[in-house]
Amino acid sequence: MRILIINGPSLNLLGVREPEIYGHNTYLDLESTLNRFAKENKLELDIHQTNYEGIVIDLLQHAHHKNYDAVLLNAAALSHYSYAIYDAIKSIRIPVIEVHLTNPKNRPETFRHISVIEPVCIKTFSGEGFNSYINALRYLLEAKS
Repeated sequence: MRILIINGPSLNLLGVREPEIYGHNTYLDLESTLNRFAKENKLELDIHQTNYEGIVIDLLQHAHHKNYDAVLLNAAALSHYSYAIYDAIKSIRIPVIEVHLTNPKNRPETFRHISVIEPVCIKTFSGEGFNSYINALRYLLEAKS
């Protein structure tokens, strides 16, 4: 199973950015965790991080053209206002799972409570740190079997 993982703005600053919210683990720790799980479960992961909305859209289209089996998308703050990403997800015929380290609906900033991409994603995993990603991957493995 080939899975594209797209991480959005500021996830490259994990471990530095608001450690009281996101913890002290780094983006490299996230990649290592995902790659270890992939190896144990015979998954092929292609992991990307970008701070640019257009690159997220390009990567979603790339997933379509390269016939990935699924996409895990942590669009970060773009989740709350990017109708362009909404349209990109809706345009491809690949299941997209929304992933967040925290639970945006429990955050104090009310703008985080709404995800405009959630309606076009097949499922959302949030609030479990790195396990949000792992649980999304497990979901895909179970759906495959």
